[in-house]
Amino acid sequence: QVQLVESGGGLVQAGGSMKLSCAASGSIFGISDMGWYRQAPGNQRQLVARQLVARINTDGSTVYRDSVKGRFTISRNNTKNTVDLQMNSLKSEDTSVYYCFADHTTGVNPAYRYWGQGTQVTVSS
Repeated sequence: QVQLVESGGGLVQAGGSMKLSCAASGSIFGISDMGWYRQAPGNQRQLVARQLVARINTDGSTVYRDSVKGRFTISRNNTKNTVDLQMNSLKSEDTSVYYCFADHTTGVNPAYRYWGQGTQVTVSS
C-alpha cells in the first residue's frame, strides 16, 4: 500500500504561479513513475476524463502535456519520496482538480497506480 498526500492548490489569478506537492508513504520501495493528472469539472451528464499533466520516473525523465510545456515543471526527490509540480503563467483553462499518482510494482505483478485525494486549483481570469 502506498499513501499519497497532496498539498498546495487554491485560488490564483491568471498569469500567477502555484506549487503542488505530493508526499508518498507506506510501501515506497517499489515506486517507479510519479506525477500529476487533472480533471476539469463537468456537468452531471458529462464524463470528463483525467488528463495527464506531467510524469517523472526515478531517473528524472519527464513527460508533459503539450498545453503545459514551458509553463509547468515537475520535480522529484527520491530520498523524501516527494513529487512537486511548479505551475507558472497559469491560465483559466488550467482550472481543475489535480491528482497525484504513483506507480508501484513488486517486480512480480504489473504496476499498480495509487492516487492522491485530489486538490482543487482555480485560476481566475
